[in-house]
Amino acid sequence: MITLSELAIYPIKSTAQISLSSANTGLFGLDNDRRWMLIDENGYMLTQRKHPRMCLIESNLSNDRLIVSATGLEPLSITPPDSGKATKATVWEDTCTSYDAGSEAAEWFSAFLKTPARLVYFPQNEIRQVDQNYAKKGDITAFSDGFPYLLTSQASLDDLNSRLSTAVEMKRFRPNIVVKGNEAFAEDNWKQIRIGGIDFNFVKPCSRCVIPSINPDTAEKTAEVVKTLASYRMRENKIYFGQNLIAEGTGKLKLGMEVEIISTY
Repeated sequence: MITLSELAIYPIKSTAQISLSSANTGLFGLDNDRRWMLIDENGYMLTQRKHPRMCLIESNLSNDRLIVSATGLEPLSITPPDSGKATKATVWEDTCTSYDAGSEAAEWFSAFLKTPARLVYFPQNEIRQVDQNYAKKGDITAFSDGFPYLLTSQASLDDLNSRLSTAVEMKRFRPNIVVKGNEAFAEDNWKQIRIGGIDFNFVKPCSRCVIPSINPDTAEKTAEVVKTLASYRMRENKIYFGQNLIAEGTGKLKLGMEVEIISTY
């Protein structure tokens, strides 16, 4: 039997994950996933691709507040702005209206990253349409790279680790949903699955950048992970690991739930 083995959110895009035992699915994906983002002076997203130290920024959620922490700085508690200074924030080629979290947050993140950075929030009423080459009109996401859910499987990671000199953890791949009990890379052939009464459509394999090369505990890079993946998971000059999903409807996910394969390619 295939089961749900891990759930994770990333409240601030490209920073450390929060592991969960259960999660609600909402308009933009798992609740609180990538609703925040750091931007530069031009409003463009900051990510680990250029700023590996972002992986060392940890978040917690308490009473609707975001609490961030990082070595060398006092923790900072931030209230999600629901109005105030509207700011344009760009993810790849998508520019969204966001709300600025203020100067104290900007100073905190700029000090840690050693580059100008402002924290912005994706408001509940903003609409960022998912690429309609892979989705239908009305499918939306917040500050994710492009899709509301990313699924990986433990078997696929085990396969990769069998080829590495030093095993790596799944959190390098930044999934929302991890499943176990299937064959390695069986998810490549899934078209639709059901978990907890929620149907998920597989819309696009996830092409990988440099981020899996970054150790999420130290921010140090090693080429072995991506180089090894490239040796057997590359096609059309892109390296693939994981699948992007879109949910039909909302509900609640819990670890241990059965994953039902509805259809395959």
